[in-house]
Amino acid sequence: MNTPVQKETAAGLKTNLGLILEENLKLAEQLDFDQIALLLPYIQHAERIFLIGAGRSGLALRSAAMRLMHFGLTVFVAGETTTPAIRKGDLLIAASGSGTTSTIVKAAEKAVAAGAVVIAMSTTADSPLAALSALTLILPAAQKQDHGKTISAQYAGSLFEQAVLLLNDAIFQTLWAADGTPAEELWKRHANLE
Repeated sequence: MNTPVQKETAAGLKTNLGLILEENLKLAEQLDFDQIALLLPYIQHAERIFLIGAGRSGLALRSAAMRLMHFGLTVFVAGETTTPAIRKGDLLIAASGSGTTSTIVKAAEKAVAAGAVVIAMSTTADSPLAALSALTLILPAAQKQDHGKTISAQYAGSLFEQAVLLLNDAIFQTLWAADGTPAEELWKRHANLE
């Protein structure tokens, strides 16, 4: 039996999910897909791919790392104990809404010093991370400290973090469609120690 409070909560959930989906569709309309397409050759030609992000952006990139691994690429998440040193021929994909997150910028500096290529996912092309990057993919979302709700009504950097997740899934789908490897072959790489 639904109480008035449950009905109100259910209505709020539906409204908020609609808001999140609407904001992501609006953001998608603003993306420069010609610019984003420039990332794919970097992924395809990298010897190894490293991904780094802090907080929820980092979690979104972990998801991307899993899909790229399924695709058969050699992928590492920076900061894991089994992640090797980055070197020339490698690619670092770094996500930071502000482009100023100190750990992300420091990792990009080390990658560049080692001869690796850095690609940034950010809300701005005017940042220390962008300056270190061969390519900066602009996701026009609110930064964490943008509390004015002019770009997003969601909390903190939620829209940016969601966009990182969704864009990386679109990148994977595009790579997979071009390659044509059957899903059954990709599945053989799926974790089996779960």
